[in-house]
Amino acid sequence: MKQSLQLKMGQQLTMTPQLQQAIRLLQLSSLDLQAEIQEALDNNPLLEVESDGEGESDSDAESERTQKDDSQKETVDALADQSLPDDLPLDSTWDDTYTSTTPSNSVSNSQSFDGELDVYQGETSDSLHDHLLWQMHMSHFSEEDAAIATAIIESIDERGYLTAELDELVEAIELPEVGVEEVAMVLKRIQHFDPLGVGARSIQECLSIQLKQLCEKTPCKKLALTLINDYMELMGARDYKGLQRKLKIDEAELKDTLRLIQTLNPYPGDAIDQKPVEYVVPDISVVKKNGRWVVELNPDSVPKLRVNEQYAAMSRDAKSSSDSQYIKQHTQEARWFIKSLESRNETLLKVAHCIVQRQQGFFEHGEEAMKPMVLNDVAEAVDMHESTISRVTTQKYLHCPRGIFELKYFFSSHVSTETGGECSSTAIRALIKKLVAAENRAKPLSDNKIAELIADQGIQVARRTIAKYRESLNIPSSSQRKSLL
Repeated sequence: MKQSLQLKMGQQLTMTPQLQQAIRLLQLSSLDLQAEIQEALDNNPLLEVESDGEGESDSDAESERTQKDDSQKETVDALADQSLPDDLPLDSTWDDTYTSTTPSNSVSNSQSFDGELDVYQGETSDSLHDHLLWQMHMSHFSEEDAAIATAIIESIDERGYLTAELDELVEAIELPEVGVEEVAMVLKRIQHFDPLGVGARSIQECLSIQLKQLCEKTPCKKLALTLINDYMELMGARDYKGLQRKLKIDEAELKDTLRLIQTLNPYPGDAIDQKPVEYVVPDISVVKKNGRWVVELNPDSVPKLRVNEQYAAMSRDAKSSSDSQYIKQHTQEARWFIKSLESRNETLLKVAHCIVQRQQGFFEHGEEAMKPMVLNDVAEAVDMHESTISRVTTQKYLHCPRGIFELKYFFSSHVSTETGGECSSTAIRALIKKLVAAENRAKPLSDNKIAELIADQGIQVARRTIAKYRESLNIPSSSQRKSLL
């Protein structure tokens, strides 16, 4: 085989550490970003939070800075002895382009941001199982009954329903003298625990237990029990005429009976086993000033960072080359991190400006005025790649007078109108909700009728499209929405 040399020319895209870091910060939510910033502050003694310094005298500020510098100097001296990574080259050109603080926005530091959805997640209540076990221990159960009750409680799902058959529970308990009758007796006691009806095996049994606990003088109690136990299917089908014939009552009595049934809880476990509330911090605030919608960064979502220049300058006076290298290394990493935050904020503001400019109608008039918009529209307007827009708008939230919305919310497909224009699918969903909310509950609107009413406004939408949008809004069909009340 003959050896030879060949020269080839080509292009290759290399992801530098700086670019990787910038992309990673760009796709983080505000809460994840705060955790990332805190980790960077803990690991890099050259990186620090820039304090506002308002309300402090010069002497107080200098004293606090001196104490902090002394503490950080000890950290630098302690960490300088550690081995240094040599896979990250120093960049001498950073000083030419670096700004020591994150970019300022239109919100001053003295202004408070009132757009944060500060949902306090306090101490959550015990789970449904814990709540039932607590009641069991407070009750006078024998050891055998306590074992049966424990097996029953473990078989109750989060809605409050028993998911196991009685004979299955007998096998699980494994006590020689325990039979189906003993399990049924203990189950009956548990079904009267709080919340009432827990441990029921069907919705009929759950509602019946709650009804039987009502006072005997409660109006329509007997009719409600009969309706639940014997005519549940007719009630589910909204066959009110059939119910009147079966029960031999008039419409007024049926209405009173249905009102009583609606006071019951078909899912008793939901009252105890509640899911924790999510904590959302908006990244962007949109407010109207002097007749214009202004986009601002939330200063509370990202703290301002800076490099401690005093320690950065210590690299020139370091006693050893390893100390100098350590300080230079962490100084450059701090500047890279701050530069990545600057890039994230600038990109987020640019995209938010474009969204607000294109969706002026939403901020003025609501969902019905939403315009169709896709990621590519914003990407072309801000001269960025569509994947970048996707990263910017995912898990990023905007606060405005109409509430808090994820930036993804403002993107939707389009539907043609009679005039040759386009209408947003979000606007059509809003129209469907408005029409359903105003309909006659005794004669709810069908999907065909909704399509006709929307067509009267110049928007041509097929019936199957209306059905798809209605289902996405969790709105039942017209037959299921029918009600006498």
